[in-house]
Amino acid sequence: MTARRDFIKKGVVGAAGLLAGCAGDVDAGNERSPSDASIDTLSATAKGPVILSTWNHGLAANARAWEVLLAKGSVLDAVEQGVMVTESDLGNRSVGLGGTPDRNGHTTLDACIQDHDGRCGSVAFLEHIEHPISVARAIMEKTPHVMLVGEGAQRWALENGFTRKDVVIPEVRTAYLEWLKTSQYKPIANVENHDTIGLIAIDEQGRMAGSCTTSGMGYKIHGRVGDSPIIGAGLFVDGEIGAACSTGTGELVIRTVGSHTVVELMRHGRSPAEACEEAVRRIMKFLPNPKDYQVGFLALRKDGAYGGFAIQPGFDFALRTAEGETLVKVASAWKPA
Repeated sequence: MTARRDFIKKGVVGAAGLLAGCAGDVDAGNERSPSDASIDTLSATAKGPVILSTWNHGLAANARAWEVLLAKGSVLDAVEQGVMVTESDLGNRSVGLGGTPDRNGHTTLDACIQDHDGRCGSVAFLEHIEHPISVARAIMEKTPHVMLVGEGAQRWALENGFTRKDVVIPEVRTAYLEWLKTSQYKPIANVENHDTIGLIAIDEQGRMAGSCTTSGMGYKIHGRVGDSPIIGAGLFVDGEIGAACSTGTGELVIRTVGSHTVVELMRHGRSPAEACEEAVRRIMKFLPNPKDYQVGFLALRKDGAYGGFAIQPGFDFALRTAEGETLVKVASAWKPA
């Protein structure tokens, strides 16, 4: 988690490298988000394959996804295998079996995946399976359904080739027992319990796909499901237009069908950054105090244009193009006094 906490510094450096070092293939001056709050982030367009994912743990996920694309794998394979890296990282407290448990001591997992043609699969409230993203894909490809949840999802996964995995992490157990002393729950923006990974990508042929996976908010009510496994909220892909994903307080994203909103705004001519900003500002209309919340969106258009926006500072995304990899700081609407 040390690496997670120093992401802001790296994001500033990464963004500078992106804008200064990619002038040959990145058109980074044609589009801006409309408000003065957006001056930190330019919309940009990259040639060839593009991979975006949330937070600095997206760097390793992007690297794996890029390897898949280089090996002529499908973009759907790339977005699945990319986030599998994060799911297998037992040091991550917001994704995978290493995630912070709910208030009953259970680590429950949510994930979804969607391809260029709109096919999608989702799983929620899943326990003891290392790769919920792969379960989501299997649901998409092997069943007539989109979403399976809870005990039924786990039973189906075990019947279809997945293996139960029990993980006990002393650090996580100790923190949970400490939390039980007060059992107070208050989400804190930009802290590890909000760090879902969403990954969206486009390949050389212009085909798109996306994935999203999380263990959800730490110490949530047992049974809580956020936006991450919900198509249209945590992730949405329309191969004719583009793709979007979200991170942060999932309940807020669900209320606005956030990722679908971003894609629809791009359909009507907004740049990726503009679309993300408008989706954020719609959420902010019903917030009593923006400083207590964080939501960030990423968007990738079918022509390779990309961008993002968040409620408050602290959100960055990992970017991988033919020019290399970097972290990019995302502009925000609310600024601390």
